[in-house]
Amino acid sequence: MVSSPRASVSAPSRREARRRQTHAALIDSAMRLLSTRGFDATTVDEIAASAGISRRTLFRYFPTKADIVTAWAQNMTDVLTASVESCPETFGPREIIRTALEAVVPEMAENRAEAFAFVYLIERTPALLSVSLRKYARWEEALAAALASRLPRSPDQALAARVAARSAIAAFRTALDEWIRLKGRPALVPILRKVLVLQADLLALPA
Repeated sequence: MVSSPRASVSAPSRREARRRQTHAALIDSAMRLLSTRGFDATTVDEIAASAGISRRTLFRYFPTKADIVTAWAQNMTDVLTASVESCPETFGPREIIRTALEAVVPEMAENRAEAFAFVYLIERTPALLSVSLRKYARWEEALAAALASRLPRSPDQALAARVAARSAIAAFRTALDEWIRLKGRPALVPILRKVLVLQADLLALPA
């Protein structure tokens, strides 16, 4: 008997849903453990145990510990990209940048303490430097692509968009540095807004 198109489509969909749930749960569990015990001090077996899966299952999702952190960072990139793409046409460059960067913050973790721990992990672990830099490079690409069509037309329009995007990422990283200096006690978004205002005021000064 030939299965109906509905049955052939629904079964993989359920498997994919379970796979995604396991994937997300594994990232959350691993990030909590890595940020608590430290990246270098945490073993793959400990991560698998904390997630309630076998070592073999873990490797089917992530070949290395760094790949887990990369997946967490990719989620931030997806959020930023979606936010940029959904910005109204009426938004100017500063509104796009602020909206996109702020959209990332609530997606970092379920609460401020965990968000700070995760940020500290990726920003202050030498072994994860390449992960952090790749994340910011992708953010720059997304912002530059959105800004390119919003800036005044000129021969340097694309270059100006890249400058603005990189400046935005510099502001975000500066806000994270300040947040880390303050040990995550205040909320991150007000710090980010303050940094963006300072940046705008400074760049508006005569050359």
